[in-house]
Amino acid sequence: MNTHTPIKWLAISVAMWLGGCMVGPDYHRPEVSAPVQYKELPGWTAAAPAAEAPKGDWWTVFNDPLLDQLEPMVSVSNQTVRQDYANYQAALAEVQVARSSLFPTIGLTGAASKQRSAAGNAGSGVEHLRPVSTSGSLEGNVSWAPDLWGKVRRTVEESKASAQASEATLANATLSEQTTLATAVIELRVTDANVDLLQKTVQAYQEYLRVVANQGAAGTVPPSDVITARTQLENAQSSLIALGVARAQYVHAIAVLVGKNPEEIDIPHSTSLPTMPTVPAGVPSTLLQRRPDIAVAERQMAAENAAIGVAVAAYYPTVSLNAADGFSQSPLAGLLHIANHVWSLGADVSETVFDAGARHGQVTAAKANYEAAVANYRGTVLNALKNVEDDLSNLRILAQQAEVLDSAVRDATRGADIAFNEYKAGTVDYTTAASAQVTQLSTEESALNVQQQRLLDTVSLIGDLGGGWSADQLSNSKPATPPPQTP
Repeated sequence: MNTHTPIKWLAISVAMWLGGCMVGPDYHRPEVSAPVQYKELPGWTAAAPAAEAPKGDWWTVFNDPLLDQLEPMVSVSNQTVRQDYANYQAALAEVQVARSSLFPTIGLTGAASKQRSAAGNAGSGVEHLRPVSTSGSLEGNVSWAPDLWGKVRRTVEESKASAQASEATLANATLSEQTTLATAVIELRVTDANVDLLQKTVQAYQEYLRVVANQGAAGTVPPSDVITARTQLENAQSSLIALGVARAQYVHAIAVLVGKNPEEIDIPHSTSLPTMPTVPAGVPSTLLQRRPDIAVAERQMAAENAAIGVAVAAYYPTVSLNAADGFSQSPLAGLLHIANHVWSLGADVSETVFDAGARHGQVTAAKANYEAAVANYRGTVLNALKNVEDDLSNLRILAQQAEVLDSAVRDATRGADIAFNEYKAGTVDYTTAASAQVTQLSTEESALNVQQQRLLDTVSLIGDLGGGWSADQLSNSKPATPPPQTP
């Protein structure tokens, strides 16, 4: 057997593979336009050092014990997060599968057989059994398709970028579920504050009804005033009862977010709201590193770029090398003797000559997918900038509204007290006093709603800024430690 040609092919293949030849475009992140600072920032808050930005356990800035207790449970018990974690583990496995194609496949086969046949003179009718014969073989084989054009390396590059996109998706899901939990806790706290407000209002209306009923019994006021006061009290009591529905739903939602059955969690009534923190927004360019959804779009773009190289590599020939070495012997005794040594070495080259434009179509589709990924990336960045601007404008405007409402609450409270005193003095009718009381309750509820929205927009701002996450946390496709289930 002439071994010069296969050996020559092997040497050329190894040299080209080590030379790092890879077809297709190398990845470069496209430029995106980011403003120097946020439009809303100057009118919202003074600049603050970036070191004060929330990092890691960002929820601690609200100083709420319930948030501090429940938020860490999201990353280990939330089922949406665990699903994305499993998807990430699958993506890491795909990287390992793709990388394995860079190396030879080595196999080992062995066989042994025992045979006996009959022998005799033709026509004599007498047959004799020949002695038992044994035979066997032991052979090792190696096959390898060298990555001459970089198809396998581009596939590894694509799988690696996809795994990093899955990792960023996991981070994005975790952040999303954490902000959803913070939102539910804030809404629960505000519901408790509404309960406190309505309980105080019910107590006040009970006192109003007592005074009006005494005056009605004395005949100094018409019966309609008593009915109006009683109706006002009953409406407030009805609203207080109705808050129980919303509160139960928030508790159930919180339980699901931390991976528990609704009946497993019982959250006691709270008399305080979370602290209103000040969150430095930084500069817009930091969003490219701090938001996991942007990292997802960027890594998807890198994967689509690598897919172009995979498609282009189909234009080039495929070279496969194979070799075998072993022993074969009959009878089996003495199998490993040098005289029974057998070997083979070969090479296969295949090239598609005509495919009716299939490869051209695949390359065109890969390039189009990459352009779509670029548009998605730039659109994700634009939406991220919009989200932060919305949060900043909301917080700026709501802060102004809260300041006005604080004054309105003081005025409405004073006005209700004055009107009721005037009613008791007989200078105004009960309609005037009742109207002032309704205005006070409505104003206090508006102030509480604005405070709730400011807290929610602060959570939204932290989430839209990435929640302290950074793209530097993306691994190099190393296996991650599985999150344990909480007991």
